[in-house]
Amino acid sequence: MSSRALVLFLAVGVAWGIPYYFIAIAIESFSTLSIVWLRVTLGALVLLPIVIYRGEFRATLRNWRGVLLFATLEMVGPWWLITEAERSIASSFAGLMMTTIPFIAAFITGTFLGDRAARHPVTIAGLILGFLGVFVLVGIDAFSGAIDVVPVAMLAASAICYAIAPIVAGRTMPHVSGLSLSAIALAMVSVIYAPFAFVTLPRDVALSPPLEAWVAIIVLGVISSALAFVLFFALIKHVGPRRSTLITYINLLVATILGIVFLSEPITTGILIGLPLVVAGSYLAGRDNQAVAPRQKTG
Repeated sequence: MSSRALVLFLAVGVAWGIPYYFIAIAIESFSTLSIVWLRVTLGALVLLPIVIYRGEFRATLRNWRGVLLFATLEMVGPWWLITEAERSIASSFAGLMMTTIPFIAAFITGTFLGDRAARHPVTIAGLILGFLGVFVLVGIDAFSGAIDVVPVAMLAASAICYAIAPIVAGRTMPHVSGLSLSAIALAMVSVIYAPFAFVTLPRDVALSPPLEAWVAIIVLGVISSALAFVLFFALIKHVGPRRSTLITYINLLVATILGIVFLSEPITTGILIGLPLVVAGSYLAGRDNQAVAPRQKTG
């Protein structure tokens, strides 16, 4: 990995590691629908003027079907699911569940897209180890009553969507810039959520949310949406969509530190036993095995 790719890797990891903490703050004062709408609208307001200035708006909009599919997989579903799940589950656990993304991506590319590297024995071992880690993690904590299975299922669905979204974008819109794709996707999601937010947001605002809740919304919209997507697509150009999902390691580290230090979230038995398995499995599934089994070119 080049030095530039490493910097992008760390930057995206932090930008997408902090949302879990700030979502936990925002849900104390805002409804889930309001949070998602404010987040995507702020992100769109930051990025759209840049895209229009660069003259990329119309060209990207011609690929509106692909953009809408990406927006649905990356934002419409996951951002509601994760936000709602955090109402009954720790933010650090939410970050932990996202570490399943690399081996989900490896499973998809290896099974359906002919990625030979994803079918390498080391990668397969990572898939098995990672799924075992999730099973142990969820099983122990669910049995002990530490977590509820429903929000875990919501987080798992989000991870699947997150794994698919960059693959879809890379295969259907390879020539569309990440900046314009992100901007228009955010705008589309804003329109989708607007009718619901127009009902929930006035009620939330009427309760006079504290300053920290508004700060959390701004961070989610400007840093974890607008800036993070620009950096993420730059990272994909350097390392590819499957390996870019390894940022979940940094996500997990940031989410765990913020959750434990500032939100006093517990470290459960399931996390202690399942976490090492998930991380090891994700590493093996997401590592570059092309030196042994070259990736088959597609498209």
